[in-house]
Amino acid sequence: MKKKGNKGLPPISTASLPDVIFMILFFFMVSTTMRDQELLVRYRLPQATEVQKLEKKSLVSYIHIGQPSLSMQAKFGTAPRIQLNDSYKTTKDIGDFCAAERDKLSEADRAQMTVCLKADEDTKMGVVTDVKQELRRANALKFSYAASKSLGY
Repeated sequence: MKKKGNKGLPPISTASLPDVIFMILFFFMVSTTMRDQELLVRYRLPQATEVQKLEKKSLVSYIHIGQPSLSMQAKFGTAPRIQLNDSYKTTKDIGDFCAAERDKLSEADRAQMTVCLKADEDTKMGVVTDVKQELRRANALKFSYAASKSLGY
């Protein structure tokens, strides 16, 4: 019996490579969510010690308050602005915003709608109070503040 000479390694089969790449691409397309709205204000959330996560994020509507982003400061200045969806609005527009957000929800979920206020920690309390008053007039009584969790006192 004779051993044959040095045989090289067999080539690696790449027949299944397109299938693997397609599965990875499909996975990322399904698991990635698109951003709902473009952020037009800059804000740094205040710190809090007692933070709770919201149960159903689909029932939450966000109001952002802060300085306009750097690209928008030339047009709108540096005073705090209110962002509803993808545009700057005034406090008078909050009632229409709440009605539109409530109409997007099903009849059963409308009572559970929550409005979350994401305000910069340096925002004057007068602006926040004005927003809260308009939310009361719009009958949006479930309200929460967004905050980042602090490590302690």
